[in-house]
Amino acid sequence: QVQLAESGGGSVEAGGSLKLSCAASAYSYYMGWFRQAPGKEREGIATISSGGSTTYADSVKGRFSISRDTPKNTLYLQMNKLKPEDTATYYCATIRHFTLDNSGVSNWGQGTQVTVSS
Repeated sequence: QVQLAESGGGSVEAGGSLKLSCAASAYSYYMGWFRQAPGKEREGIATISSGGSTTYADSVKGRFSISRDTPKNTLYLQMNKLKPEDTATYYCATIRHFTLDNSGVSNWGQGTQVTVSS
């Protein structure tokens, strides 16, 4: 069981930026970021492998960037050009394979709230 702790959430105006961090208690080859808006299902938005391969949901492609510091077991999500529709709870996760699908998740963090005002 890998423990995950997100940080960096907050409130920002549309067009602004935030950077999320996730500290993991152990190494995982695949890690990712997911989010859940009120009344909606949790969705995968970005995944990264230990080798640096990445994949993004179309809704965030070109605006969000996932990265990791593997020796420190830390995952990041740089979010730029934020929109009100990005408002959600953001979760860090370890993943069994290279996917944005929830079914691939092996461990979830507790989540951090991001609120984007118009």
